[in-house]
Amino acid sequence: MTTILELRISGMTCPHCARTIEQALERLPGVLHAEIPDWQTQRAVVTVEGNSPNIEEIRAAIAHAGHGYRLEGWSVLHHTEKQEPPASSTAAADPDLVIIGGGSAAFAAALRARELGFRCLIVNDGLPPGGTCVNVGCVPSKALIRAAEAHHRTAHHPFAGIRSSSTVEDFPALIGQVQALTDELRQHKYLDLLDGQHIVFRTGRAQLSGPTSIQLGDEIITARAVLIATGSRTAVSPIPGLADGPYLTNETLYHLTKLPEHLLVLGGGYIGLENAQAFVRLGSRVTVLELQPQILPQEDPDIVEALSQYLRDEGIDIRTNTRLVQVAWNEGSVVLTCEHRGRTYQLEGSHLLVATGRRGNTDDLGMEVLGITTDRQGFLQVDETLRTAVPTVFGAGDVIGYPPFVYTAAYEGQLAAENALLGRHQVRDYQALPWVVFTDPQLAAVGLNERQAQAAGLAYETSVLPLSEVPRAVVSRDTRGFVKLLRDPGTDRLLGARILAPDGGELVTELTLALRYEIPVSELARLFHPYLTWSEAVKLAALSFTKDVHQLSCCAG
Repeated sequence: MTTILELRISGMTCPHCARTIEQALERLPGVLHAEIPDWQTQRAVVTVEGNSPNIEEIRAAIAHAGHGYRLEGWSVLHHTEKQEPPASSTAAADPDLVIIGGGSAAFAAALRARELGFRCLIVNDGLPPGGTCVNVGCVPSKALIRAAEAHHRTAHHPFAGIRSSSTVEDFPALIGQVQALTDELRQHKYLDLLDGQHIVFRTGRAQLSGPTSIQLGDEIITARAVLIATGSRTAVSPIPGLADGPYLTNETLYHLTKLPEHLLVLGGGYIGLENAQAFVRLGSRVTVLELQPQILPQEDPDIVEALSQYLRDEGIDIRTNTRLVQVAWNEGSVVLTCEHRGRTYQLEGSHLLVATGRRGNTDDLGMEVLGITTDRQGFLQVDETLRTAVPTVFGAGDVIGYPPFVYTAAYEGQLAAENALLGRHQVRDYQALPWVVFTDPQLAAVGLNERQAQAAGLAYETSVLPLSEVPRAVVSRDTRGFVKLLRDPGTDRLLGARILAPDGGELVTELTLALRYEIPVSELARLFHPYLTWSEAVKLAALSFTKDVHQLSCCAG
Protein backbone atom coordinates (compact mmCIF):
# COMPACT_ATOMS: atom_id res chain seq x y z
CA MET A 1 0.00 0.00 0.00
CA THR A 2 1.33 3.41 -1.00
CA THR A 3 -0.08 6.75 0.11
CA ILE A 4 0.82 10.21 -1.20
CA LEU A 5 0.32 12.98 1.33
CA GLU A 6 0.39 16.74 0.92
CA LEU A 7 1.68 18.50 4.02
CA ARG A 8 1.12 22.16 4.85
CA ILE A 9 4.21 23.40 6.69
CA SER A 10 4.90 26.82 8.18
CA GLY A 11 8.24 28.37 9.01
CA MET A 12 10.13 27.91 5.73
CA THR A 13 11.99 31.01 4.57
CA CYS A 14 14.42 29.76 1.90
CA PRO A 15 15.36 26.77 -0.28
CA HIS A 16 17.69 25.50 2.49
CA CYS A 17 14.67 25.18 4.78
CA ALA A 18 12.96 22.99 2.20
CA ARG A 19 16.00 20.72 1.83
CA THR A 20 16.31 20.41 5.63
CA ILE A 21 12.69 19.30 6.01
CA GLU A 22 12.94 16.90 3.06
CA GLN A 23 15.96 15.22 4.65
CA ALA A 24 14.23 14.99 8.02
CA LEU A 25 11.16 13.35 6.48
CA GLU A 26 13.14 10.90 4.37
CA ARG A 27 14.92 9.63 7.48
CA LEU A 28 11.60 8.33 8.80
CA PRO A 29 11.00 4.60 8.29
CA GLY A 30 8.36 4.05 5.62
CA VAL A 31 8.91 7.34 3.77
CA LEU A 32 9.79 6.54 0.18
CA HIS A 33 10.14 10.11 -1.05
CA ALA A 34 9.70 13.63 0.27
CA GLU A 35 9.79 16.74 -1.87
CA ILE A 36 9.16 20.45 -1.49
CA PRO A 37 9.31 21.78 -5.08
CA ASP A 38 8.97 25.42 -3.97
CA TRP A 39 9.40 26.50 -0.35
CA GLN A 40 7.22 29.57 -0.94
CA THR A 41 4.13 27.39 -1.36
CA GLN A 42 4.71 25.96 2.15
CA ARG A 43 3.73 22.54 0.78
CA ALA A 44 5.46 19.17 0.82
CA VAL A 45 4.55 15.98 -1.04
CA VAL A 46 5.44 12.79 0.82
CA THR A 47 5.10 9.23 -0.45
CA VAL A 48 4.81 6.63 2.31
CA GLU A 49 4.55 2.86 2.20
CA GLY A 50 2.29 0.90 4.52
CA ASN A 51 0.97 2.42 7.75
CA SER A 52 4.25 3.93 8.91
CA PRO A 53 5.04 6.65 9.75
CA ASN A 54 1.88 8.10 11.28
CA ILE A 55 1.04 11.78 11.23
CA GLU A 56 2.35 12.39 14.72
CA GLU A 57 5.75 10.97 13.76
CA ILE A 58 5.77 13.23 10.71
CA ARG A 59 4.79 16.22 12.84
CA ALA A 60 7.60 15.49 15.28
CA ALA A 61 10.20 15.08 12.52
CA ILE A 62 9.27 18.46 11.05
CA ALA A 63 9.42 20.18 14.44
CA HIS A 64 12.75 18.60 15.34
CA ALA A 65 14.24 19.83 12.06
CA GLY A 66 14.45 23.23 13.78
CA HIS A 67 13.85 26.91 12.99
CA GLY A 68 10.24 26.80 14.15
CA TYR A 69 9.00 24.51 11.38
CA ARG A 70 5.48 23.29 12.06
CA LEU A 71 2.99 20.93 10.42
CA GLU A 72 -0.20 22.96 9.99
CA GLY A 73 -2.29 20.34 8.18
CA TRP A 74 -2.28 17.44 5.76
CA SER A 75 -4.39 15.68 3.16
CA VAL A 76 -4.28 12.44 1.17
CA LEU A 77 -3.61 13.07 -2.51
CA HIS A 78 -3.53 9.46 -3.66
CA HIS A 79 -3.83 5.99 -2.21
CA THR A 80 -3.06 2.72 -3.98
CA GLU A 81 -3.03 -0.89 -2.97
CA LYS A 82 -0.02 -2.87 -4.09
CA GLN A 83 -0.56 -4.50 -7.47
CA GLU A 84 1.38 -7.12 -9.32
CA PRO A 85 3.33 -5.79 -12.30
CA PRO A 86 1.56 -6.13 -15.66
CA ALA A 87 2.27 -9.33 -17.54
CA SER A 88 3.90 -7.34 -20.33
CA SER A 89 5.00 -3.80 -21.10
CA THR A 90 1.98 -3.38 -23.36
CA ALA A 91 -0.60 -3.59 -20.58
CA ALA A 92 -1.09 -0.79 -18.06
CA ALA A 93 -2.37 -1.37 -14.53
CA ASP A 94 -4.93 1.38 -13.91
CA PRO A 95 -2.84 4.37 -15.06
CA ASP A 96 -3.24 7.62 -13.17
CA LEU A 97 -2.00 9.65 -16.13
CA VAL A 98 -2.34 8.85 -19.81
CA ILE A 99 0.15 10.63 -22.05
CA ILE A 100 -0.36 10.95 -25.80
CA GLY A 101 3.05 11.39 -27.40
CA GLY A 102 6.51 9.99 -26.73
CA GLY A 103 9.03 12.84 -26.70
CA SER A 104 10.79 14.88 -24.04
CA ALA A 105 7.63 16.34 -22.48
CA ALA A 106 5.97 12.92 -22.34
CA PHE A 107 8.88 11.15 -20.68
CA ALA A 108 9.56 14.01 -18.27
CA ALA A 109 5.92 13.89 -17.19
CA ALA A 110 6.04 10.12 -16.76
CA LEU A 111 9.23 10.25 -14.71
CA ARG A 112 7.80 12.98 -12.49
CA ALA A 113 4.62 10.99 -11.99
CA ARG A 114 6.64 7.93 -11.03
CA GLU A 115 8.65 9.99 -8.51
CA LEU A 116 5.36 10.99 -6.93
CA GLY A 117 4.14 7.39 -6.78
CA PHE A 118 1.72 7.40 -9.71
CA ARG A 119 1.39 5.16 -12.77
CA CYS A 120 1.55 6.38 -16.35
CA LEU A 121 0.71 5.05 -19.76
CA ILE A 122 2.53 6.59 -22.73
CA VAL A 123 0.86 6.07 -26.10
CA ASN A 124 3.03 7.09 -29.04
CA ASP A 125 2.55 7.30 -32.79
CA GLY A 126 4.80 8.85 -35.44
CA LEU A 127 8.42 9.48 -34.50
CA PRO A 128 10.18 6.82 -32.40
CA PRO A 129 10.43 7.24 -28.62
CA GLY A 130 12.31 10.39 -27.77
CA GLY A 131 10.42 12.52 -30.27
CA THR A 132 11.97 15.32 -32.28
CA CYS A 133 15.05 16.08 -30.19
CA VAL A 134 16.84 12.76 -30.09
CA ASN A 135 15.60 11.44 -33.43
CA VAL A 136 15.39 14.31 -35.93
CA GLY A 137 16.29 17.50 -34.06
CA CYS A 138 18.83 18.50 -31.44
CA VAL A 139 20.97 15.37 -31.40
CA PRO A 140 21.48 14.64 -35.11
CA SER A 141 21.75 18.31 -36.05
CA LYS A 142 24.36 19.15 -33.41
CA ALA A 143 26.28 15.96 -34.15
CA LEU A 144 26.46 16.96 -37.82
CA ILE A 145 27.28 20.56 -36.93
CA ARG A 146 30.21 19.45 -34.75
CA ALA A 147 31.53 17.17 -37.49
CA ALA A 148 31.33 20.00 -40.02
CA GLU A 149 33.02 22.34 -37.55
CA ALA A 150 35.93 19.90 -37.01
CA HIS A 151 36.38 19.58 -40.77
CA HIS A 152 36.19 23.35 -41.33
CA ARG A 153 38.57 24.35 -38.54
CA THR A 154 41.15 21.79 -39.56
CA ALA A 155 41.24 23.22 -43.06
CA HIS A 156 40.91 26.90 -42.06
CA HIS A 157 42.82 27.43 -38.81
CA PRO A 158 44.58 30.80 -38.25
CA PHE A 159 47.91 29.66 -36.81
CA ALA A 160 51.25 30.32 -38.52
CA GLY A 161 53.62 27.51 -39.34
CA ILE A 162 51.00 24.77 -39.27
CA ARG A 163 49.54 23.29 -42.43
CA SER A 164 46.61 20.91 -42.21
CA SER A 165 43.86 19.74 -44.48
CA SER A 166 40.62 17.82 -44.23
CA THR A 167 38.50 15.92 -46.73
CA VAL A 168 34.94 14.65 -46.59
CA GLU A 169 35.65 11.31 -48.22
CA ASP A 170 32.68 9.25 -47.00
CA PHE A 171 29.51 11.24 -46.35
CA PRO A 172 27.35 8.12 -45.79
CA ALA A 173 29.75 7.01 -43.03
CA LEU A 174 29.32 10.38 -41.34
CA ILE A 175 25.53 10.12 -41.52
CA GLY A 176 25.77 6.55 -40.23
CA GLN A 177 27.72 7.75 -37.21
CA VAL A 178 25.11 10.43 -36.56
CA GLN A 179 22.29 7.88 -36.73
CA ALA A 180 24.18 5.47 -34.47
CA LEU A 181 24.34 8.21 -31.86
CA THR A 182 20.60 8.86 -32.07
CA ASP A 183 19.94 5.13 -31.71
CA GLU A 184 22.19 4.95 -28.64
CA LEU A 185 20.63 7.94 -26.91
CA ARG A 186 17.08 6.83 -27.75
CA GLN A 187 17.77 3.55 -26.01
CA HIS A 188 19.70 4.95 -23.05
CA LYS A 189 17.69 8.11 -22.33
CA TYR A 190 14.20 6.86 -23.20
CA LEU A 191 13.57 3.17 -23.74
CA ASP A 192 15.70 2.05 -20.80
CA LEU A 193 13.56 4.20 -18.49
CA LEU A 194 10.42 2.15 -19.11
CA ASP A 195 9.79 -0.19 -16.20
CA GLY A 196 6.56 -1.80 -17.42
CA GLN A 197 4.86 -1.01 -14.13
CA HIS A 198 4.92 2.68 -13.24
CA ILE A 199 5.72 3.73 -16.80
CA VAL A 200 4.19 1.65 -19.58
CA PHE A 201 4.73 2.39 -23.27
CA ARG A 202 2.39 1.43 -26.09
CA THR A 203 2.53 2.18 -29.80
CA GLY A 204 -0.64 3.33 -31.52
CA ARG A 205 -2.84 6.24 -32.51
CA ALA A 206 -4.76 7.53 -29.50
CA GLN A 207 -7.77 9.81 -29.52
CA LEU A 208 -9.55 11.53 -26.68
CA SER A 209 -12.81 9.79 -25.82
CA GLY A 210 -13.71 11.82 -22.74
CA PRO A 211 -12.33 14.29 -20.20
CA THR A 212 -10.17 11.59 -18.59
CA SER A 213 -10.04 8.84 -21.20
CA ILE A 214 -8.59 7.89 -24.56
CA GLN A 215 -9.49 5.37 -27.24
CA LEU A 216 -6.68 3.16 -28.50
CA GLY A 217 -7.99 0.88 -31.21
CA ASP A 218 -11.08 -0.77 -29.73
CA GLU A 219 -9.93 -0.12 -26.17
CA ILE A 220 -11.05 2.68 -23.86
CA ILE A 221 -8.45 3.61 -21.22
CA THR A 222 -9.45 5.84 -18.33
CA ALA A 223 -7.16 7.72 -15.95
CA ARG A 224 -7.27 10.69 -13.60
CA ALA A 225 -5.99 13.03 -16.33
CA VAL A 226 -4.70 13.10 -19.90
CA LEU A 227 -1.60 14.90 -21.15
CA ILE A 228 -1.23 15.78 -24.84
CA ALA A 229 2.48 15.94 -25.74
CA THR A 230 2.43 15.13 -29.45
CA GLY A 231 5.09 17.63 -30.55
CA SER A 232 5.25 19.58 -33.79
CA ARG A 233 6.35 19.24 -37.41
CA THR A 234 7.57 21.51 -40.17
CA ALA A 235 4.92 24.00 -41.28
CA VAL A 236 4.75 23.55 -45.07
CA SER A 237 3.15 26.38 -47.02
CA PRO A 238 0.80 25.54 -49.93
CA ILE A 239 3.25 26.74 -52.56
CA PRO A 240 2.38 25.49 -56.06
CA GLY A 241 4.45 22.44 -56.93
CA LEU A 242 6.12 22.04 -53.54
CA ALA A 243 4.25 18.90 -52.56
CA ASP A 244 4.95 17.26 -55.94
CA GLY A 245 8.55 16.34 -55.13
CA PRO A 246 10.91 15.09 -52.43
CA TYR A 247 11.52 18.23 -50.41
CA LEU A 248 13.51 17.75 -47.21
CA THR A 249 12.60 18.64 -43.63
CA ASN A 250 14.46 18.02 -40.39
CA GLU A 251 12.78 14.58 -40.35
CA THR A 252 14.53 13.47 -43.56
CA LEU A 253 17.64 15.63 -43.83
CA TYR A 254 19.81 13.51 -41.54
CA HIS A 255 19.11 10.36 -43.53
CA LEU A 256 20.65 11.61 -46.78
CA THR A 257 23.15 9.20 -48.30
CA LYS A 258 24.63 11.71 -50.73
CA LEU A 259 26.00 15.16 -49.96
CA PRO A 260 23.82 17.74 -51.75
CA GLU A 261 25.55 19.54 -54.58
CA HIS A 262 23.42 22.67 -54.10
CA LEU A 263 21.15 22.82 -51.05
CA LEU A 264 18.36 25.38 -51.22
CA VAL A 265 17.12 26.32 -47.74
CA LEU A 266 13.67 27.83 -47.43
CA GLY A 267 13.60 29.80 -44.18
CA GLY A 268 16.16 31.90 -42.29
CA GLY A 269 15.35 30.79 -38.77
CA TYR A 270 17.57 28.75 -36.49
CA ILE A 271 16.86 25.39 -38.17
CA GLY A 272 17.62 26.75 -41.61
CA LEU A 273 20.76 28.62 -40.59
CA GLU A 274 22.31 25.83 -38.52
CA ASN A 275 21.91 23.32 -41.32
CA ALA A 276 22.98 25.80 -44.01
CA GLN A 277 26.32 26.33 -42.32
CA ALA A 278 26.86 22.63 -41.59
CA PHE A 279 26.31 21.66 -45.22
CA VAL A 280 28.34 24.48 -46.74
CA ARG A 281 31.24 23.44 -44.51
CA LEU A 282 30.88 19.83 -45.64
CA GLY A 283 31.13 20.93 -49.26
CA SER A 284 27.66 21.78 -50.52
CA ARG A 285 26.77 25.00 -52.24
CA VAL A 286 24.03 26.58 -50.09
CA THR A 287 21.42 29.27 -50.75
CA VAL A 288 19.09 30.53 -47.99
CA LEU A 289 15.79 32.18 -48.94
CA GLU A 290 14.02 34.30 -46.32
CA LEU A 291 10.70 36.10 -46.79
CA GLN A 292 11.40 38.78 -44.17
CA PRO A 293 13.88 41.67 -44.54
CA GLN A 294 16.41 39.81 -42.39
CA ILE A 295 17.21 36.33 -41.15
CA LEU A 296 16.20 35.71 -37.51
CA PRO A 297 13.46 38.34 -37.92
CA GLN A 298 12.85 38.86 -34.19
CA GLU A 299 16.43 39.86 -33.39
CA ASP A 300 18.13 43.27 -33.41
CA PRO A 301 19.73 44.37 -36.69
CA ASP A 302 23.27 44.61 -35.30
CA ILE A 303 23.29 40.93 -34.29
CA VAL A 304 21.71 39.81 -37.54
CA GLU A 305 23.97 41.90 -39.78
CA ALA A 306 27.10 40.55 -38.11
CA LEU A 307 25.96 36.91 -38.23
CA SER A 308 24.79 37.29 -41.83
CA GLN A 309 28.21 38.55 -42.87
CA TYR A 310 30.00 35.69 -41.11
CA LEU A 311 27.79 33.16 -42.89
CA ARG A 312 28.29 34.89 -46.24
CA ASP A 313 32.04 34.86 -45.65
CA GLU A 314 31.84 31.06 -45.64
CA GLY A 315 30.05 31.03 -48.95
CA ILE A 316 26.36 30.91 -47.97
CA ASP A 317 24.16 32.89 -50.35
CA ILE A 318 21.55 34.62 -48.16
CA ARG A 319 18.62 36.20 -49.99
CA THR A 320 16.12 38.15 -47.88
CA ASN A 321 12.86 39.79 -48.94
CA THR A 322 12.41 36.76 -51.17
CA ARG A 323 9.10 35.02 -51.76
CA LEU A 324 8.88 31.52 -53.22
CA VAL A 325 6.26 31.55 -55.95
CA GLN A 326 6.48 28.08 -57.47
CA VAL A 327 8.46 24.84 -57.31
CA ALA A 328 9.23 22.58 -60.27
CA TRP A 329 10.84 19.18 -59.85
CA ASN A 330 13.14 17.61 -62.44
CA GLU A 331 15.11 14.40 -62.31
CA GLY A 332 17.91 15.12 -59.85
CA SER A 333 17.11 18.83 -59.42
CA VAL A 334 14.56 21.36 -58.26
CA VAL A 335 13.83 24.75 -59.80
CA LEU A 336 12.38 27.57 -57.68
CA THR A 337 10.56 30.56 -59.05
CA CYS A 338 11.29 33.42 -56.66
CA GLU A 339 10.15 37.01 -56.34
CA HIS A 340 12.39 39.71 -54.92
CA ARG A 341 11.04 43.25 -54.74
CA GLY A 342 8.83 42.81 -57.75
CA ARG A 343 11.39 40.96 -59.87
CA THR A 344 10.85 37.27 -60.67
CA TYR A 345 13.74 34.89 -61.30
CA GLN A 346 14.50 31.17 -61.20
CA LEU A 347 16.95 29.32 -58.99
CA GLU A 348 18.03 25.71 -59.50
CA GLY A 349 19.43 23.37 -56.90
CA SER A 350 19.88 19.68 -56.20
CA HIS A 351 17.92 19.56 -52.91
CA LEU A 352 15.33 21.72 -51.13
CA LEU A 353 15.16 21.95 -47.33
CA VAL A 354 11.93 23.44 -45.97
CA ALA A 355 12.52 25.17 -42.62
CA THR A 356 9.65 27.65 -42.51
CA GLY A 357 8.52 27.31 -38.92
CA ARG A 358 6.57 24.66 -37.02
CA ARG A 359 3.00 23.37 -36.75
CA GLY A 360 1.46 21.55 -33.80
CA ASN A 361 0.65 17.84 -34.16
CA THR A 362 -2.99 18.09 -33.12
CA ASP A 363 -4.75 16.47 -36.07
CA ASP A 364 -7.26 13.68 -35.42
CA LEU A 365 -6.95 13.69 -31.64
CA GLY A 366 -10.69 14.03 -31.03
CA MET A 367 -10.30 17.37 -29.25
CA GLU A 368 -13.09 19.18 -31.03
CA VAL A 369 -15.81 17.08 -29.40
CA LEU A 370 -14.57 18.19 -25.98
CA GLY A 371 -14.25 21.85 -26.97
CA ILE A 372 -10.44 21.88 -26.87
CA THR A 373 -9.03 24.44 -29.30
CA THR A 374 -5.88 25.13 -31.30
CA ASP A 375 -4.55 28.28 -32.94
CA ARG A 376 -4.04 28.81 -36.70
CA GLN A 377 -0.77 26.89 -36.61
CA GLY A 378 -2.37 23.92 -34.92
CA PHE A 379 -0.79 24.59 -31.53
CA LEU A 380 -2.79 23.41 -28.55
CA GLN A 381 -4.25 26.24 -26.49
CA VAL A 382 -3.49 25.95 -22.78
CA ASP A 383 -3.59 28.31 -19.81
CA GLU A 384 -0.67 29.20 -17.58
CA THR A 385 -1.11 25.96 -15.61
CA LEU A 386 -0.98 23.97 -18.91
CA ARG A 387 -4.68 23.07 -18.73
CA THR A 388 -6.78 23.08 -21.89
CA ALA A 389 -10.45 24.12 -21.95
CA VAL A 390 -11.07 20.75 -20.25
CA PRO A 391 -9.45 20.96 -16.78
CA THR A 392 -8.37 17.30 -16.79
CA VAL A 393 -6.67 17.51 -20.21
CA PHE A 394 -3.22 19.12 -20.24
CA GLY A 395 -0.69 20.08 -22.91
CA ALA A 396 3.11 20.26 -22.80
CA GLY A 397 6.06 20.53 -25.15
CA ASP A 398 6.23 21.65 -28.76
CA VAL A 399 2.53 20.95 -29.30
CA ILE A 400 1.65 24.10 -27.32
CA GLY A 401 3.96 26.32 -29.41
CA TYR A 402 6.50 28.74 -28.01
CA PRO A 403 9.02 28.14 -26.53
CA PRO A 404 10.16 25.36 -28.89
CA PHE A 405 13.01 23.91 -26.83
CA VAL A 406 13.59 20.41 -25.49
CA TYR A 407 14.47 21.74 -22.03
CA THR A 408 11.26 23.75 -21.77
CA ALA A 409 9.32 20.72 -23.01
CA ALA A 410 10.76 18.66 -20.16
CA TYR A 411 9.95 21.43 -17.68
CA GLU A 412 6.39 21.65 -18.97
CA GLY A 413 5.96 17.89 -18.80
CA GLN A 414 6.98 17.85 -15.15
CA LEU A 415 4.75 20.81 -14.34
CA ALA A 416 1.77 19.28 -16.14
CA ALA A 417 2.22 16.02 -14.24
CA GLU A 418 2.31 17.82 -10.90
CA ASN A 419 -0.72 19.97 -11.67
CA ALA A 420 -2.67 17.03 -13.08
CA LEU A 421 -1.93 14.49 -10.36
CA LEU A 422 -1.64 16.73 -7.31
CA GLY A 423 -4.52 19.04 -8.18
CA ARG A 424 -2.26 22.06 -8.26
CA HIS A 425 -2.47 25.27 -10.27
CA GLN A 426 1.21 26.16 -10.43
CA VAL A 427 1.88 28.49 -13.37
CA ARG A 428 4.68 28.11 -15.89
CA ASP A 429 7.58 30.47 -15.46
CA TYR A 430 9.86 31.50 -18.33
CA GLN A 431 11.20 34.54 -16.52
CA ALA A 432 14.82 33.81 -17.41
CA LEU A 433 14.84 31.56 -20.46
CA PRO A 434 18.15 31.16 -22.29
CA TRP A 435 18.40 29.91 -25.88
CA VAL A 436 21.13 29.26 -28.42
CA VAL A 437 21.36 29.22 -32.21
CA PHE A 438 24.14 26.74 -33.00
CA THR A 439 25.75 28.58 -35.87
CA ASP A 440 29.44 29.47 -35.68
CA PRO A 441 29.71 31.91 -34.06
CA GLN A 442 26.80 30.90 -31.89
CA LEU A 443 24.04 33.31 -30.97
CA ALA A 444 23.12 32.88 -27.30
CA ALA A 445 20.48 34.96 -25.59
CA VAL A 446 18.46 35.51 -22.46
CA GLY A 447 15.92 38.19 -21.60
CA LEU A 448 15.08 41.17 -23.76
CA ASN A 449 16.71 42.57 -26.85
CA GLU A 450 16.47 46.25 -27.77
CA ARG A 451 13.34 45.80 -29.86
CA GLN A 452 11.55 44.06 -27.02
CA ALA A 453 12.68 46.59 -24.42
CA GLN A 454 11.45 49.43 -26.62
CA ALA A 455 8.12 47.68 -27.24
CA ALA A 456 7.69 47.27 -23.48
CA GLY A 457 8.41 50.97 -22.91
CA LEU A 458 11.39 50.23 -20.67
CA ALA A 459 14.27 52.57 -20.01
CA TYR A 460 17.53 50.82 -20.76
CA GLU A 461 21.15 51.30 -21.67
CA THR A 462 23.46 48.99 -23.58
CA SER A 463 27.00 47.76 -23.38
CA VAL A 464 28.53 46.26 -26.52
CA LEU A 465 31.85 44.48 -26.09
CA PRO A 466 33.62 43.37 -29.31
CA LEU A 467 35.41 40.06 -28.95
CA SER A 468 38.60 41.81 -30.01
CA GLU A 469 38.68 43.00 -26.37
CA VAL A 470 38.38 39.47 -24.95
CA PRO A 471 41.80 37.86 -24.32
CA ARG A 472 40.52 34.32 -24.97
CA ALA A 473 39.28 35.36 -28.42
CA VAL A 474 42.55 37.14 -29.16
CA VAL A 475 44.77 34.15 -28.34
CA SER A 476 42.38 31.89 -30.25
CA ARG A 477 42.75 34.28 -33.21
CA ASP A 478 39.00 34.31 -33.69
CA THR A 479 37.47 37.64 -32.70
CA ARG A 480 34.21 37.30 -34.59
CA GLY A 481 31.25 38.64 -32.64
CA PHE A 482 30.43 40.65 -29.54
CA VAL A 483 28.64 40.57 -26.20
CA LYS A 484 25.71 42.94 -25.77
CA LEU A 485 24.06 43.61 -22.41
CA LEU A 486 20.95 45.63 -21.62
CA ARG A 487 20.46 47.00 -18.11
CA ASP A 488 18.01 49.19 -16.24
CA PRO A 489 19.94 52.41 -15.59
CA GLY A 490 17.98 53.10 -12.42
CA THR A 491 18.40 49.74 -10.68
CA ASP A 492 21.51 48.29 -12.39
CA ARG A 493 19.50 45.13 -13.04
CA LEU A 494 20.16 43.10 -16.17
CA LEU A 495 17.31 43.18 -18.68
CA GLY A 496 18.77 40.96 -21.36
CA ALA A 497 21.85 39.72 -23.15
CA ARG A 498 22.89 38.71 -26.66
CA ILE A 499 26.17 36.89 -27.21
CA LEU A 500 27.57 36.32 -30.68
CA ALA A 501 30.68 34.24 -30.13
CA PRO A 502 32.24 30.84 -30.72
CA ASP A 503 30.69 28.61 -28.02
CA GLY A 504 28.62 31.61 -26.92
CA GLY A 505 26.10 29.21 -25.44
CA GLU A 506 28.60 28.42 -22.68
CA LEU A 507 28.42 32.06 -21.48
CA VAL A 508 24.69 32.53 -21.21
CA THR A 509 24.02 30.63 -17.98
CA GLU A 510 25.85 33.15 -15.78
CA LEU A 511 23.74 35.92 -17.29
CA THR A 512 20.59 33.83 -16.86
CA LEU A 513 21.29 33.52 -13.13
CA ALA A 514 21.94 37.26 -12.92
CA LEU A 515 18.65 37.99 -14.64
CA ARG A 516 16.58 35.55 -12.58
CA TYR A 517 18.00 36.50 -9.20
CA GLU A 518 18.36 40.22 -9.96
CA ILE A 519 22.11 40.31 -9.45
CA PRO A 520 23.29 43.85 -10.24
CA VAL A 521 25.45 44.22 -13.33
CA SER A 522 28.09 45.89 -11.16
CA GLU A 523 28.36 42.64 -9.18
CA LEU A 524 29.12 40.74 -12.39
CA ALA A 525 31.89 43.25 -13.04
CA ARG A 526 33.35 42.73 -9.56
CA LEU A 527 33.17 38.94 -9.63
CA PHE A 528 36.39 37.03 -10.29
CA HIS A 529 36.51 35.54 -13.79
CA PRO A 530 39.61 33.46 -14.64
CA TYR A 531 41.88 35.11 -17.18
CA LEU A 532 41.84 33.67 -20.70
CA THR A 533 38.47 31.99 -20.26
CA TRP A 534 35.42 32.84 -22.32
CA SER A 535 33.61 33.79 -19.10
CA GLU A 536 35.83 36.86 -18.87
CA ALA A 537 33.74 38.31 -21.70
CA VAL A 538 30.82 38.67 -19.26
CA LYS A 539 32.95 40.60 -16.77
CA LEU A 540 34.34 42.90 -19.47
CA ALA A 541 30.88 43.54 -20.94
CA ALA A 542 29.61 44.44 -17.48
CA LEU A 543 32.59 46.75 -16.91
CA SER A 544 31.89 48.45 -20.23
CA PHE A 545 28.86 50.24 -18.79
CA THR A 546 31.20 52.45 -16.71
CA LYS A 547 34.69 52.04 -18.17
CA ASP A 548 36.50 51.94 -21.50
CA VAL A 549 37.92 48.41 -21.39
CA HIS A 550 40.21 49.28 -24.29
CA GLN A 551 42.13 51.43 -21.82
CA LEU A 552 42.48 48.70 -19.16
CA SER A 553 45.43 46.39 -18.59
CA CYS A 554 44.87 42.62 -18.33
CA CYS A 555 42.41 41.76 -15.54
CA ALA A 556 42.21 45.36 -14.33
CA GLY A 557 38.79 46.65 -13.49
